[in-house]
Amino acid sequence: MHGFANPKRFLTIARPLTPALLVLGSLLLCASLAYGLFVAPAERLQGETVRILFVHVPAAWLGMAGWSVIAMASIAEIVWRHPLAAIAGRAAAVPGALFTAICLATGSLWGRPAWGTWWEWDGRLTSMLVLLFLYFGYIALAGATAREGVSSRISAIFGIVGVINVPVIHYSVLWWYSIHQPPSLSMGKSAMAPEFLWPLLAATLGFSLIFSAVVLLRMRALLADAQAEARLRRKALDSDRGSAQGDW
Repeated sequence: MHGFANPKRFLTIARPLTPALLVLGSLLLCASLAYGLFVAPAERLQGETVRILFVHVPAAWLGMAGWSVIAMASIAEIVWRHPLAAIAGRAAAVPGALFTAICLATGSLWGRPAWGTWWEWDGRLTSMLVLLFLYFGYIALAGATAREGVSSRISAIFGIVGVINVPVIHYSVLWWYSIHQPPSLSMGKSAMAPEFLWPLLAATLGFSLIFSAVVLLRMRALLADAQAEARLRRKALDSDRGSAQGDW
């Protein structure tokens, strides 16, 4: 990992990789969603509403994956003091929060015809809502520490502690009584029909590639901001030194 710690080396890889991931992910996503929304048959019990599956499930996966990225970046920052770890955590926070919000919104739209209610305070929905609030807290904390010049280890500790909620989300439908259906995919086994499974996997991969491209793009933007701020500080310091020498 430390081989990519140099910002210049990281940027030489991230610049061509970002558009490649974005284009490939967009093509895969468009194809999978077109099949899932217009070609796949209606489900026997849920009818046409099951098509929300192709957005809801990838959004839920990326909401949890986004915080997992934050936790891994936080560990790398605290344990190995990786120079880009804090930037990676901040870069993953906003898209992770966005996909979590999409998951909650599409779940509510799906829940109304399936359960007869827009919202239910069961374990899965509540823990997913908690994840969204954790994202908001991390974004605010990381932004504040960056503005004030405080050590980013504070937000890194928050990122590690918050990862406790990820397994709670995953196992909530097994631990507590829930109106939410149990997992359809587990350890190579699937209770899902192939006409839904394969476009769902393709949509998940497409969303994941776009998510990765957005994270890289945000890392590049954050690095550019940090480098611009460092140049301004150096110019201000040189100007102060010049003024001091002139006074002598």
